[in-house]
Amino acid sequence: MLFGGHQLEGSAAILVETRVMTANLTDEQLVELAVTSDREAFGALAQRWERKIFALCYGILTNEEDARDATQETFFSAFRNLKNFRGEAKVSSWLHRIAINQCFTKQRRAKVRKESSLDEDDSFVETLISSNGNSASDEFEKNEKHRIIRKAVGSLPFELRQVIAMKEFEEMTFQEISDVLEIPLSTVKSRLYVALNQLRSKLEKKAIELI
Repeated sequence: MLFGGHQLEGSAAILVETRVMTANLTDEQLVELAVTSDREAFGALAQRWERKIFALCYGILTNEEDARDATQETFFSAFRNLKNFRGEAKVSSWLHRIAINQCFTKQRRAKVRKESSLDEDDSFVETLISSNGNSASDEFEKNEKHRIIRKAVGSLPFELRQVIAMKEFEEMTFQEISDVLEIPLSTVKSRLYVALNQLRSKLEKKAIELI
């Protein structure tokens, strides 16, 4: 029993040490380790970027279940293609690009759902909503705004929706978006301008104000 206890403590110590080590590595170093079949290294990379990738997929697909599926497929695809990563772009840009492709594929296969579910968490549009007060009527109004904004975002063309998702929901810089999509900085800015104008126009019809 004593020996078993020591063995368990040793394993736990090794696990903690491994987590500390991977936490101090760059994305690129984790990929290098993962290429050598170090699954823990890729796991650390996935854990580091999972929330960001999910936020991007959620912003594009506007559906939590679809976003979770796309996020999972993003990391599956990344793991399968680790050896193809040449370091020509940042690992984060590579992951974002895979995620966008997964979202596009999922949207195409589903032929774009026309309606959004009303009972999902809409926290990703929180910064777009103007709401005051805590009464039941205020909460109802806020939830209704969530629904309308989700539907408006979901109706935008894919190339505009992905820019809004990255800039407004994930708070990426114009340069980061440019790197991920591999398009000129001016194109990113013009797409966002068009996207926000179209979104504002759609919401004005519903008397919803953008901040």
